[in-house]
Amino acid sequence: MWKGRFSQDVNEVVRRFTQSLDLDWRTVQADIRGSIAHARALLRARLLTPGEASDIERELVKIAGEAARGEFVPDESLEDVHMNVESLLTSRLGDTGAKLHTGRSRNDQSATSVRLALRDEIIGIGNMLASLLETLLERAARHIDVVVPGYTHLQQAQPISMGQFWMAHFQAFSRDASRLLRAYESSDECPLGCGALAGSTLPIDREFSAGDLGFSGISQNSVDAVASRDHIVDFHHFASLFGVHASRLSEDLIIYFSSEFGWVKLPDAFCTGSSMMPQKKNPDVLEIVRGKCGQLVGAHVDALVMLKGTPSSFDRDFQEDKRALWCSCDAVRAMLEVMPPLLANVEVDAERAGRGFRDGFIFATDAAEHLVERGVPFRKSHEIVGGVVKWCIANNRSLTSLSPQEWRKFAPQAGDELPSLLTPENSVSRRKTPGGTSPEQVRLQIDRGRKRTESLRSTLNNYRDKYPHMPE
Repeated sequence: MWKGRFSQDVNEVVRRFTQSLDLDWRTVQADIRGSIAHARALLRARLLTPGEASDIERELVKIAGEAARGEFVPDESLEDVHMNVESLLTSRLGDTGAKLHTGRSRNDQSATSVRLALRDEIIGIGNMLASLLETLLERAARHIDVVVPGYTHLQQAQPISMGQFWMAHFQAFSRDASRLLRAYESSDECPLGCGALAGSTLPIDREFSAGDLGFSGISQNSVDAVASRDHIVDFHHFASLFGVHASRLSEDLIIYFSSEFGWVKLPDAFCTGSSMMPQKKNPDVLEIVRGKCGQLVGAHVDALVMLKGTPSSFDRDFQEDKRALWCSCDAVRAMLEVMPPLLANVEVDAERAGRGFRDGFIFATDAAEHLVERGVPFRKSHEIVGGVVKWCIANNRSLTSLSPQEWRKFAPQAGDELPSLLTPENSVSRRKTPGGTSPEQVRLQIDRGRKRTESLRSTLNNYRDKYPHMPE
């Protein structure tokens, strides 16, 4: 394509090293749809005749079908998806096909194709994420009244509703959904018509192209448009934090599934055995989910380091931005495919979970707050109850076995009702502060979560309605 300037052919080693078909062939449908929009803009600018524009669009639609069916096999010597499509078009239409690249560079062409393809990926991933959120809401509703130990530092801390546990993870993934939508918004501006970096002397109507491709608007600076990869980094930001949250949920379930805890039951269909040890039931799916997090975080760092090392405007380094991007898309999709059906079949052994309450120490905060209600300063009540726990350990007693009279030996302010407060159900039900673990608060969280998830589905449907379809 640049033979007019060069006196030597590209070395074969260089050709293999610089080709990007393994990265950008994935965008072939987006590239063709962008080319159709550009042909329409050229017709609007009277740089193509109606007959030429019609011929180009007809052939591009035909090429898109061939690519979808696997009949269009790209040629590595043509370097990338853009030149493969243009070469095939020109072989069929001659000079008419050669006019398509008028007023366009591969810089703005590629930037447009990736944005189109990424928007499509985000819509699909968003709907999968909504399914995960819906599964967590169902689990939370099912387990509102199941009380399990809550942990800090992986040490028993306070009792919580299992519904509260599921909703904690719902909140994290819900924030991920917001980040995903922000990645869509940053992808939702059209670079087409910016050319290599400076725009064009030709009367290209960029607003028309943006509207034809379903973008909300055009990029506002041509240099920035071909250089910016913020939309890719924004997606990586979503993906890396989603990976962290998926890893943390997996880690929780792996721990609670272990023999030492044993109050989470994982479905057999999502576990594997051992080739040597007959008794084993391994949480391999959750471990692989946890393991994929590193790929997502690494892709995020990869993108940032690449951008840090380039000057403004376009640089060929950007060819590599798609390698980590598509890998992250695939990893997130794989995780979202397996997590909802796995979580939907997780059960809780409430009796086994209750064994963790036997020494009663998990109710120590309840006892301290009871004393606060009776006028004892919190630091003093904290010290008193800590001393009671110390005495119980030394005397092999549980905190819940103490009578009102015994409590008053340590704290004269203790009421007769104190022992009755120190049960899993009472401990949970009395925590009614907003966002707390009482059943009524968990139900409010679930109601709000359903509305947020419905809003997410609605937003994604609106995005899908705007997405440009391939002409018939």
